[in-house]
Amino acid sequence: MKPVVALVGRPNVGKSTLFNRLTQTRDAIVADFAGLTRDRHYGNGRLGKHEFIVIDTGGFEPDAGSGIYKEMAKQTRQAVAEADVVIFVVDAREGLSAQDHDIANELRRLGKPCVLAANKAEGMHDGTKLVDFYELGFGDVHGVSAAHGQGMRDLVELALAPLNLPDPDDEADEDDVNKPIKLAVAGRPNVGKSTLINTWLGEERLVAFDLPGTTRDAISVPFERNGQRFELIDTAGLRRKGKVFEAIEKFSVVKTLQAIESANVVLLLLDATQGVTDQDAHIAGYILESGRAVVIAINKWDAVDSYQREQIQRQIETRLPFLKFASLHFISAIKRQGLGPVWQAIAQAHKSATRKMSTPVLTRLLLEAVQFQSPKRAGMFRPKLRYAHQGGMNPPVIIIHGNSLEHVTEAYKRFLEGRFRKEFDLVGTPLRIQFKSSQNPFADKDD
Repeated sequence: MKPVVALVGRPNVGKSTLFNRLTQTRDAIVADFAGLTRDRHYGNGRLGKHEFIVIDTGGFEPDAGSGIYKEMAKQTRQAVAEADVVIFVVDAREGLSAQDHDIANELRRLGKPCVLAANKAEGMHDGTKLVDFYELGFGDVHGVSAAHGQGMRDLVELALAPLNLPDPDDEADEDDVNKPIKLAVAGRPNVGKSTLINTWLGEERLVAFDLPGTTRDAISVPFERNGQRFELIDTAGLRRKGKVFEAIEKFSVVKTLQAIESANVVLLLLDATQGVTDQDAHIAGYILESGRAVVIAINKWDAVDSYQREQIQRQIETRLPFLKFASLHFISAIKRQGLGPVWQAIAQAHKSATRKMSTPVLTRLLLEAVQFQSPKRAGMFRPKLRYAHQGGMNPPVIIIHGNSLEHVTEAYKRFLEGRFRKEFDLVGTPLRIQFKSSQNPFADKDD
C-alpha cells in the first residue's frame, strides 16, 4: 500500500510548487498570490523504488470561523487524517508568523508524524534565518527550494523514514504461484459491490444497505475458489467530488484509489437501472491509468426491460470505448445470476496481465505486421521497426526498437496492438507499447 504524504502550511508558502516538484507534474496551479488552492489535490510521487501519494492542500487557517477559509481548513484537516506523514511548509524568506504557531498547535493536536520544511531557502547557506522556526517545536528545520528543486530528496527520505517501508522487491515476488489474486470491486455508491461479495462468500460478511455510501473503507476478505486463492477488496463507492459532503466519505476516496492500485484485477461494477454515468467513465479511466486488468459487470440486470438493456449496451460502446479489451457480463448479485462466467473472465484477465511473451515471437509478429502494412512516411522519414521484447507485466509492456519511431502514428500503434493481442490472447488487460529509437552516434560530430 502506498504511503500518503500531506503538504500543510499557511497560504502562499509554496505548497503547490512543492507538490508539482514531488509529483514531477504541473497538476497544481501556481501563481504569486495567496489562497489559490482550495480543494485537496492528489498526485503520485516516487523516491527510488518507493512510490507514495502526495496531497496538496489549501492555505490552512485553523481559526477561520466561516466562509471559504473555514471550508479550506476542513479540507486540510481531512488531508492530515488521511496522511501517514505531514510535511509542514513554512516560508523561509518571510520568517515565522503567528499563523505558523496556530498551525503547529493544530498539527500537534492531530498527532501525525511531522517534518518541518522551510521553503524558498535558496541561497541561505548559513541557515541563520531558519533558526526562528525551531520555536515551533518540530525538531530540525530543513531548508528547501521547491522552485529550484533543492533539498527535495533529503526531505522525502526524512518524511518516509518513520514509516519503515519494506523493500518493494521483497514485497512483490512476481513468480510466487501461491500468492492470492487481489480482486478489487470498484464502482459508484450503491451499485451492489458489498451484496456481490456477500453472494460470493455465501454469508452476510459485509454490511449491505440501500443507502449510498454504506461502505466507508476498503475491506479485504480472503476467498478460495477451485483451488485458486483470492483476496476480495470491497471499496467505497467513488462519486463526483462536488457530491462528496461527509468528511468520512472523503477519507474513503484515497483508500479506494489505493485499493485499485494494489489490486491485480479490478471488477468494474455498473448499475443497470442507472445506465453508464460520467462517474462510471471517470472510475474506468482511473483503472486504465493505473494499468490494472479489468472485467466489466452490469448488476441489477433482472430489474430492467429489453429497451433499457439495449440502451445500456449502446452507452457502454459510446462512453467506455477505451475499455474495448475488457469482457462484459450481465449479472444479478442478489439473485445469483450470471456469476460463473465472471470468475472465468477474472482468471483470464489475470492470466493475460501476467503473460510472458518471448522476444523471438514478438519480433516475428512485428516483422509480419510491417510486411502486411508498413508505417506511414513522415516527410523524408519512414519509421523502421527492427525488433520487439517484453518490458514488464501487469500490465504487459512491449518495447519496440528501431529508427525514427517518434513518427509512428496512433492508428499504426493500434494496428500493432491488435496483432499482439490476437496472437497472445490478451483479454481484459491494457497493453502498453513503447518505442525506442536508436541514436545516430555521428549526429553531433562536426565534419
